[in-house]
Amino acid sequence: MADAAHPRGGDGEPRRGLIAWCFYDWANSAFPTVVSTFVFATYFATAVAPDPTTGTVWWGQAQAAAGLVIALLAPLAGAIADAAGPRKPPLALFSLIAILATAGLWFVTPDASDALLALGLVAVATVGFELGMVFYNAMLPDLARPDRIGRWSGWGWGLGYGGGLACLAIALFGFIQNETPPFGLDPAGAEPVRATMVVVAVWFLVFSIPVFRFVPETGTRAGAALGVATRQGLARLWATFRGLRQNTQVLRFLLARLVYTDGLNTLFAFGGIYAAGTFGLALEEVILFGIALNIAAGLGAASFAWIDDRFGARSTVLTGIFAIVLIGIPLLVVESKTWFWILGLAISVFFGPVQAASRSLMSHLAPADRRAEMFGLYALSGKITAFAGPALLALVTALFQSQRAGMATVVAMMAVGGLLLMTVKEPRRPASG
Repeated sequence: MADAAHPRGGDGEPRRGLIAWCFYDWANSAFPTVVSTFVFATYFATAVAPDPTTGTVWWGQAQAAAGLVIALLAPLAGAIADAAGPRKPPLALFSLIAILATAGLWFVTPDASDALLALGLVAVATVGFELGMVFYNAMLPDLARPDRIGRWSGWGWGLGYGGGLACLAIALFGFIQNETPPFGLDPAGAEPVRATMVVVAVWFLVFSIPVFRFVPETGTRAGAALGVATRQGLARLWATFRGLRQNTQVLRFLLARLVYTDGLNTLFAFGGIYAAGTFGLALEEVILFGIALNIAAGLGAASFAWIDDRFGARSTVLTGIFAIVLIGIPLLVVESKTWFWILGLAISVFFGPVQAASRSLMSHLAPADRRAEMFGLYALSGKITAFAGPALLALVTALFQSQRAGMATVVAMMAVGGLLLMTVKEPRRPASG
């Protein structure tokens, strides 16, 4: 795909394009960090919903609904994209959907009557975010050398944590903790908190520009018309589903990822709510914890990027999963804020490696002519049961009236996913250069 506008380096990689590709992680990570995990999730549970427990249940139900929509649409979108060609147009469309829905969260006031608006906008933004990732992830194997996919995936994920951290810091120090909020924002109506949603939308929009400006198009330039591509995509998708029984390594990986990613997504969705409800962290403390968590997670993702290329993506994912399980067990029973901080930061070091190395492993397993489709199935494996994790957590929380009991389901899902991944054999790859 090299051309005059996108020259490749001496090793065959379009370095400027790969750096720009990584910056999309920087751009879109503000959404899961600020909206889904720390600021808006906590604001919803503590200020919009009638009480934190009810907020946890409602948030879990909304996340489950969004996950079901993503599970239904992602594989088809990927299959159509492989037939239609370019990756950038659908990436732009779904990014814009996420950006506009996030900006709309400004209108959610601290009143239970706005709960449905809040959950609806978050669900739409989540769908746009996740479907965009199908096409973004599919770009990587066409940009990076096979023996360097792990490091670029890890660097991108590490940069993403940095972006989430930077945006979270702006939210905390520029708006929420500012004694004189900018633009005349009124704390009585939670306007400083609500304004951070607009900041996230602008952040996402501005820092997405490099991926469209500098990344060479990795899809087929002359693809089929949309109607033809849809028919071809449906046929390809059906054939792929039928063929998964023969491609046992892909099937096993997708099943394993289905379970452990459900655990991770549930942890991200409820981490801020758990910190506020169980350990009594105020919104400002939750955000400070989020900043520290992003620093640790970003360092972990960047550091393990080399380990991925050296020892393999499967080994990297397994190391991260079982570290999360071993640290997560005491995190369920400790009482003090100090131990919550210590264990929480320790466990966060392994979030990035699990996510980045999973993307790397899928890149190696996916056939070259079906990468968007495979990453659609990859998204499916992370979302087809996405309703199950939040729903199970919400159910257990409601039954026991305990957030600790609910969060225990996350540890169990991670452990089961790790055991399933142990049955997967990673393809041999070229020696690292």
